[in-house]
Amino acid sequence: MKISFNLILLFGLNLTQWAQAEVIQYTPVESNVAYTKVTSLAFKDADEHIIYGKDALQYASLWLPAEGNKKQNNLVVFIHGGCWLNAYDIKHSYALATALAQEGYAVWSLEYRRAGDEGGGWPGSFDDILSGINSVILHTKPAYSLANTVVVGHSAGGHLALLAGSELPELKAVVGLAAITDIVAYSEGQNSCQQATPQFMGGSAIEKPDAYKQANPVNRKMHAQTILLQGGADTIVPSQQASLLEVPIASNALAGHFDWIHPGSAAYQQLLTQLNSIFTQ
Repeated sequence: MKISFNLILLFGLNLTQWAQAEVIQYTPVESNVAYTKVTSLAFKDADEHIIYGKDALQYASLWLPAEGNKKQNNLVVFIHGGCWLNAYDIKHSYALATALAQEGYAVWSLEYRRAGDEGGGWPGSFDDILSGINSVILHTKPAYSLANTVVVGHSAGGHLALLAGSELPELKAVVGLAAITDIVAYSEGQNSCQQATPQFMGGSAIEKPDAYKQANPVNRKMHAQTILLQGGADTIVPSQQASLLEVPIASNALAGHFDWIHPGSAAYQQLLTQLNSIFTQ
């Protein structure tokens, strides 16, 4: 019985290793995908969860590429969006992290306190992002460094990524996916995400002028290697937002807001092209 039990354990371990090695194939989709199409995607669990603060929401999920991959020392820090609200957490970005790891990148995906969480909103959410990025050195040394790290943020996460890049010049680059670049102008819009801005900021731009000035990428010097990826069919972050910063823009006329985080989209292929270009520079 002992031998049989050990064989079962060994067989089970091999099955687990095989399952972890299996590549998830993401079916190509038409442009302007719905949010539900993203949340329904298959994904692999993160290899590790690293705590970078005292709050339960202050952690990073780390996806690792296959050993021996030539890109394995290239780190992507990903900051998810969701209108800065705690109604939208890191889980909707699991498929993107999985796909990027399958492409050979290590992915350090940040969870952080958001509006509705104790300590979240401005400036707490941004403080979390800075702490989470800086924790890369503490928890991954010597494998990764900020000099070989690209911060990628989507939507509200793009807004936070741009701000982080302005304070961390040692990063290799910053990529904003449908990023909010002018938080004052954005707060004046009528869609639900735009109307969530005062909740994140703790008031309107009229009520909190100094806070909005500090939280506004257009008031800051951007990281020297910043690029914005913007879709022409985006109804959540208007395409005009991308033109407000003096940085390069890679546009996709057909892409909607969530195309950038769907691994089956043409927009995702554009993201891969940009990352490959950045890391080979």
